[in-house]
Amino acid sequence: MLVLKLLLTPAIMVGATLAGRRYGRLATGWLVGLPLTSGPINVFFAVEHGPHFAGRAAVGSLSGAIGEVAFCGGYAALARRGWPWAVGAGSAGFALVALLVEELHLTAAPEVVIGVAAAAVVALFAGLQLIPHVPPAFEATAVAPSRWDLPARAVTATGVLLALTALATTLGPRLSGLLAVYPLYTVVLAVFAQRQEGRSGAIQIMRGLLVGLFSFAAFYATLALALGRIDTAPAYVLSFAAAFVVQVVTLRPLLRLAAAAR
Repeated sequence: MLVLKLLLTPAIMVGATLAGRRYGRLATGWLVGLPLTSGPINVFFAVEHGPHFAGRAAVGSLSGAIGEVAFCGGYAALARRGWPWAVGAGSAGFALVALLVEELHLTAAPEVVIGVAAAAVVALFAGLQLIPHVPPAFEATAVAPSRWDLPARAVTATGVLLALTALATTLGPRLSGLLAVYPLYTVVLAVFAQRQEGRSGAIQIMRGLLVGLFSFAAFYATLALALGRIDTAPAYVLSFAAAFVVQVVTLRPLLRLAAAAR
């Protein structure tokens, strides 16, 4: 398990980062919206703590999509004041959702999962409407990525995964699942984009992330409904398939956003 954690997470993070650099800021956010790291974390939960624990964690992760909308909104609202203010506001929004979810004591009952999934979809559509397109800031000075950029991201991703899986028993399934989807990588990508291109680059990442989170919500809704009701391996196969289908469907809206951003 340790070898898988040390190899899989850096590979996913590096691959997503390189793909995002090639296809632009919107694509970066769109790719990060996939459960690239929280998905493997949930697999480790299932192996180490059982499918029922992982199923309840999946409900927490599903509600995390609403938290990520709050993060994007907070970041966009204060991006004019600089990235430290933006990250602080976004994190505060995410934390408020986390506290609310913990108080609700959500279960993996089908009606609860469907309700949380519906709320997540509504929140994502609202986020796309409320976070406006910002014209590029051509006055921003271009900064090339450091040679240490990719190694630092890989180490950070692996460290977060190891810490969350180690603390899972203490935190409990709902909070573990929610914290597993804190947009840490979005923070790193957005801060770099804002320093390079101004707030327009960071907000493009946020808008791409909101589109990508539809597949994220599909993954965790399917997983929360499937774990404990069918065998564990087929539950993950079905969930990843649902995420892939939704990701393909969201490609056309992403391309429209990219055309509007030019």
